[in-house]
Amino acid sequence: MTLPRPPRDDVLIAAAGLAGGLLLWGLGLTSQTRAPLTASWLVLVPLTVTAALELVRRTMPRAALVIGTVAIVADQFTYGSLATVLMFADLVYAAVVYGPPASARRIPVTTAMITIGVTIGSLAWIREPVALLIGVVTALVSFFPAVTGAIVRNHRQAADAARLRAEQTALLAEMDRVQAVTAERARMARELHDMVANHLSAIAIHSTAALSLNTPKTSLDALGVIRENSVEGLAEMRRLIGLLRDSGGQDGPAAAPTLAGLDALVRQAGANGSAAGLAFVLTDEREPGAALPAPVELAAYRIVQESLTNALKHADEGLVTVALTHTQDAVTVQVTSPFGRGPGPRAPGSGAGLVGMRERIALLGGEFEAGPADGPPGGPAKIWRVRAVLPVAEDDKEPSA
Repeated sequence: MTLPRPPRDDVLIAAAGLAGGLLLWGLGLTSQTRAPLTASWLVLVPLTVTAALELVRRTMPRAALVIGTVAIVADQFTYGSLATVLMFADLVYAAVVYGPPASARRIPVTTAMITIGVTIGSLAWIREPVALLIGVVTALVSFFPAVTGAIVRNHRQAADAARLRAEQTALLAEMDRVQAVTAERARMARELHDMVANHLSAIAIHSTAALSLNTPKTSLDALGVIRENSVEGLAEMRRLIGLLRDSGGQDGPAAAPTLAGLDALVRQAGANGSAAGLAFVLTDEREPGAALPAPVELAAYRIVQESLTNALKHADEGLVTVALTHTQDAVTVQVTSPFGRGPGPRAPGSGAGLVGMRERIALLGGEFEAGPADGPPGGPAKIWRVRAVLPVAEDDKEPSA
């Protein structure tokens, strides 16, 4: 197995410790005046071992501490070197900082017990105050480096945790931003589709009729409808642009349409659908003066508007009905039209209308269904029915004027 290359700092520590130990040995400076082993060169053995262990203090911290402990014990049988002692203290520090969490917890406790044991043993053996100095040196070499390593490790872990929280916060903020942008783009797409599709569908139907029939009266009527829808569509676009710019002007158009404008919307649909043999009728069973939250009013209005647009595009000739009912908890909107395609001119659909209506209802937590159904007695055999239930919470209700 190939050992990883030691970091540059560890190489410098090892080289400095070895050089310092050799200098002290060359000058004859030792940490003890008496030793069981009198050969002076034996001091270099623990010195060389601890210097070599400094190279693996990060990659193999536990093994380095175990071997270093053996080396420092062996150093006590020689005249000793201060450089060996200092490098051993660094190995204790590195074992706590770079070792596994279990070692980081056990080493300070173990060194504390060793310090206490050495101090008590020295007092029992020497029976002089100088024995306390041995305990202090032991603490300086083992316990204090371990405590320092634990403090540094805790600070690093706290910094890593803070950095991780900051990264998570930034990630969540970015996700919120993306979701907000996506939701706003979807809302703008729904508004733009619902506002413009109705007018452009009428323009397409009547321009097709004028080109197909090519009679002066048909062309004149078609031009009138086209102009009316063009002007109204332009006004709607200006209103949307004003909302996007957040002008907030008091003289501009209203911020959002309300159900009070359904009569005009149905009348306009009747004018637009006359060429296709469609008639429109509105049945509003709401209580007079009943006020609804703005989001509910806007959603109900847009659902009726889109349903009428779809009727202009796809319905067979006949009667299109719009019905509104209001209970204490919800507003129900239902639009029915003859199912099928009549012989008159039609405008192509994009398929986004039903998607937009479902999204509006989902945002309010309501119910939505759209599809073919059996027609009423005496009417067409099949109808296309759009039904939406918009919940109205008690706290959301606006006071009536």
